[in-house]
Amino acid sequence: MRTLTLPTLLLLLLGSREAAAQTAAESPWSFAAFAYTYIVPEDSNYVQPTVTADRKRLHLEARFNYEDRNTGSVWAGFNFSGGDAVSWELTPMLGGIFGQTSGLAPGYKGWIAWRALEFYSEGEAVFDAVSTEDNFLYNWSELTLAPVDWLRFGLVTQRTRAYQSDREIQRGLLVGASYRALEMTAYVFNPDDSKPIVVIAFGVSF
Repeated sequence: MRTLTLPTLLLLLLGSREAAAQTAAESPWSFAAFAYTYIVPEDSNYVQPTVTADRKRLHLEARFNYEDRNTGSVWAGFNFSGGDAVSWELTPMLGGIFGQTSGLAPGYKGWIAWRALEFYSEGEAVFDAVSTEDNFLYNWSELTLAPVDWLRFGLVTQRTRAYQSDREIQRGLLVGASYRALEMTAYVFNPDDSKPIVVIAFGVSF
């Protein structure tokens, strides 16, 4: 019976780990999942999950509680990117919406970055399947500064009808931190109000 020496066993284990890492690095797909917990004064709190999948230029996405409560949406689009000193990425998309609100929506998401400064924005125009009076423009935008790789802070704006607000466009502050594939961001909308809206977001990429 042939036995393996300790050095041989270590080499085999290392080789297996390297092969697994190489396979993961060469995987054509990348995935991400996010959960945004909305703490809304004088209204019910809720969670807004988003899952994305990318393969080269192809972008797929699914959302819930984004356009409206108890409403889901599925998206498909294409990724475009470029730049060196100033880098950018843009993903035009088309989505189908179903649930409490239903319809079609062209949309986009993208960012542009220069050194530690980044502007991110995502938006969509919802064409309601029931009434044109319920058509709506959604937007979420962030302007952030990252003094170090794992920390960012800045400004955020949002236009939504997932909950009631006296303000057409809500403005706020954000601070976020990341560790490897994990990230967490805290948002405070309308900080000058007596009861601001707080959003806590967790995300993972793989």
